[in-house]
Amino acid sequence: MSTRPHSDAIRHWRTSSFCNGGSCVEVALLSADTIGVRDNKNPDGPVIVFNANAWNAFVGSIKGTPQG
Repeated sequence: MSTRPHSDAIRHWRTSSFCNGGSCVEVALLSADTIGVRDNKNPDGPVIVFNANAWNAFVGSIKGTPQG
């Protein structure tokens, strides 16, 4: 995981389905193996970047899906 500006994003940011009252997380596919996450209130701010394995582990842990 790292942070960097989102200028290299494909710009297909998706808002979380759990968005509530404007405090939302957005996710974008930055390349074939990197996913970006940003705060929708600060779209020009930093982006947290995950590689595909880290993202899958993160999402799996939220869903309670075993990894590996």
